[in-house]
Amino acid sequence: MTEHVPVMVEEVLRALPPHLTGWVVDATLGLGGYSEAVLRACPHVSVLAIDQDPQALVMAARRLEPWGNRFRAVEANFRNLKEICTALPERPKGFLFDLGLSNLQLTERERGFSFNNDGPLDMRMSPLLERRASDWINGSSPQELSEIFRLYGEERHAWQLAKGIVRHVSQKGPIETTGALVEVIREILPAPVQRKMGGHPARRVFQALRIVVNDEMAALEEGLAATKKIGADPSSVVVVSYHSLEDRIVKHLFRSWREAGIGEFLNRKALIPTDEEISLNYKARSAKLRAFRLTGHLGRGGDQDEE
Repeated sequence: MTEHVPVMVEEVLRALPPHLTGWVVDATLGLGGYSEAVLRACPHVSVLAIDQDPQALVMAARRLEPWGNRFRAVEANFRNLKEICTALPERPKGFLFDLGLSNLQLTERERGFSFNNDGPLDMRMSPLLERRASDWINGSSPQELSEIFRLYGEERHAWQLAKGIVRHVSQKGPIETTGALVEVIREILPAPVQRKMGGHPARRVFQALRIVVNDEMAALEEGLAATKKIGADPSSVVVVSYHSLEDRIVKHLFRSWREAGIGEFLNRKALIPTDEEISLNYKARSAKLRAFRLTGHLGRGGDQDEE
């Protein structure tokens, strides 16, 4: 099995309600690291896991088979959390969202997520999605691409890159692989600019494309909003994010919940991994964990029948 090390797993477990029983929803199953940790640490808890990647679901199901009927998995997008959880016998007491890519997605070149591995320019987390990253790259105007790179990649050179990519497509034909896109980006940006970027020159473009292909920001807002409608009182919402756009959405939403009087932050500031964890798991370096305890939300815009 592809190696998978969940980030800040002890901090995630501490954020769940004490003496936990009932159901926890792992909204981003991946390869099952957090689900396994919860099942192992909480003997009276069952996990409903969600993922839109059928390959990940198969691999995680094998890993979690020893837990029997305490584990249940659904192929879906967590933006549909409210509908998915209607199948549960009771309200969930915890929700886990790990917003990073799994090692499965990053290491399998045919998925097209990594700028370090050449493969089809795809980036779909679900095969049910119609538009690939190549469709966005080859079918968008400079204005559209620039907006995508600026909004979802926070790319300072968004307009320059967008113009250069569209010009390349019009003159030399479609860009169909991750390696070809990286090569075009390197051709567009002068060497001194690339040296000052502090990382791979394609990193922000790839992030932006992945977000727009999978409509990640809207899905996150919808999934998190559903937790206060369906969660038990009390229940914990735990989110591990990996870039500022996701973290900003989580922080602002949790703050609005606190101002509405339906709960409290479990930590005053976002938690970050220790230096020791980063040395053992480099993926953890950009992670931030925010957790919120929902209390008193039922009947105040949080009931399950709310439209």
